[in-house]
Parts: sequence; C-alpha cells; structure tokens
Amino acid sequence: MALPVLSSSAVKFRRVLAHFPQELSLAFAYGSGVFRQAGASAEHGETNMLDFVFAVDDAVTWHMTNLLKNRSHYSFLKFFGSKKISAIQRYGAGIYYNTLVPCNGRIIKYGVISTDALIEDLFHWKTLYVAGRLQKPVKILAQNENSKLQAALVSNLKSAVTAAFLMLPESFSEEDLYMQIAGLSYSGDFRMIIGEDKSKVQNIVKPNIAHFQKLYSNILQDCPQVVYKHHLGRLEASIDKSPEGQFTQLMALPKTLQQKITALVNPPGKNRDVEEILLQVAHDPDCGFVVHQGISGIVRSSSIVQSAKTILTAGAKKSVTYSMKKLYKMTKGGLKKAS
Repeated sequence: MALPVLSSSAVKFRRVLAHFPQELSLAFAYGSGVFRQAGASAEHGETNMLDFVFAVDDAVTWHMTNLLKNRSHYSFLKFFGSKKISAIQRYGAGIYYNTLVPCNGRIIKYGVISTDALIEDLFHWKTLYVAGRLQKPVKILAQNENSKLQAALVSNLKSAVTAAFLMLPESFSEEDLYMQIAGLSYSGDFRMIIGEDKSKVQNIVKPNIAHFQKLYSNILQDCPQVVYKHHLGRLEASIDKSPEGQFTQLMALPKTLQQKITALVNPPGKNRDVEEILLQVAHDPDCGFVVHQGISGIVRSSSIVQSAKTILTAGAKKSVTYSMKKLYKMTKGGLKKAS
C-alpha cells in the first residue's frame, strides 16, 4: 500500500529543494507554513517559517556537500566539519536542524535525519519525533524507491491508529480519532507547557480533516472494527474493549512503546516477559491511560535532548530568536482562547 502524497508539490517547495544536495531518500514539508491552522489567516501561512525534513542515506557526505553549498546555514559547528555534525545529529531524536535560514524570500527550517534512523523511528517509535510528524499531513517533495522506508511509513500510520484506538472510548467520531492521532507526538513534550500554543492539536486537525482522511482512509477501510463510509466522509467505529481485544492491539504496538509500558507496570526486581505484562495491562480499566503514559515517556526524553541540542545546532542568537517566536505564538494562542 503506497503512502498517499497529499497534493502535487508546489513550485515554491521545489525551488527550496533545489538549493540542497539532491541525494535524498525522502523530503517533506510540514507545519503551519504548509497546511492552514485554525485561527490563522491565509496571509499568515504565506509568512510563516517553512519546515522541512530531509532523510539521507549518508549523513556525513550530505553535510559535507551542504557545507560547500550552504555554509552560512550552520552554526559555529561548521568549523568542526561534517563528521562532527553527523555525530551530533545522532543524539536525541537523531535529527540535525538548521533554523531561521533565509531562502527564496522565505525563512525556512530544515532537519536532516539518516534513512536508517528514520526507518527505526517509524517502525519502533524509538523517539516518536519524526515519526510523529509523519502521523499528520505532510507534503511529500521527494521519495526514492526504498521499499523498507515505504513499509515503515505505512507501519507508522497503522501504529498511530492502534494506539489511538486503545486510548479512545468504544465509540467515537472521525474527528476524535484524528485529534487523538495528532496529539500522540505532543504527549509528554515539555514544549507544550512552555513554547507551544495549547490549542495546537485542535488547530492542526479542524481545518485539515480532508487531509487526515486522505492519509488514513486506506488503513481505516482495511480495519474490521471500523465502518468507514468514504463517500460520506464518515467513520463509524465500535472498538473491541474486551481484554482479548485490547491485548491484540497492545501486541501490535511498536517495540519501544511496549518496553515503556512494561517498565511502567512491572515492579523493580520482577522478571516477567513483555507478553505477560501486556496481558495484565489489557485487563486494566486504565489501559488507555497506561498507553498514554508510555507514549509520554518516549516523547519527553527525546524532546528534551533535541531542544538542548538546538543551542549547539542553531547557535545562541538563533536559539533565543526561535524560542521568542514560539513564546509569542503560544501567548497569542492563549489570548485568542481567552477572548
């Protein structure tokens, strides 16, 4: 099953991509500069920073070429060369961001991740950082014929649906499902306490239901627990909340999340296998909460390290500027909600 490309790539994104080394296994644009968010005007989308992620097979070579083409994009780390930059990239969420970069009359931010690290995150939710981005609508700009990467992209979407089912009640609306999915990668992220608009998930989902439908329709149509009336754009779900049903879903979760749940439930000193512990969780009335706590644990640790890394990768001046922009957006969102 192919991951759907949400729409034909706009010329402005192609022009940005042309500034970078072309050895990319995947390139996508995401965020409020690409998809309109609730409460933002159309003009606001034209001035927002554009966010990109580039997956590359050989990070050292890619950064070496990019340093020759775009040396000014990098902080003081450029003086240490591509090997050191690639080593720093591996920390936290495995992605290296250059931010507040002027390009074609816009300000952009782009992250570079190795293809192997991306595939691991998509399959196993090691950090849920880039995997979380790809659970929401993105604009695919380039993708090579890597069948393992393609399988990992689809697996990530299926895992998002499974985790959402475990956290939702027996019956729910299509919007409820997308709200739950969109919120996965923000669970436990300390930036949601300070630095992000508290209504961010709602703002992402409400204006983009059609994009979420396009992303998840194939998976939902193949799901026996869901009646997905695509021609009406309506979803009717009745999730099996029996211990047996929940156990099946828990066993289908990504490996890192299963490990986090095991660590939460298994008392220190007890040596029980994962299957035994997940069976216990399946019988727990708070099963959905335990799953949420496990996801929060993954996101919390990766978001803290990744944010600390920003001081190195962006430099002090850009880090302060970027943080102030985030705080401004958070305050603005809070004021709108209060009015």
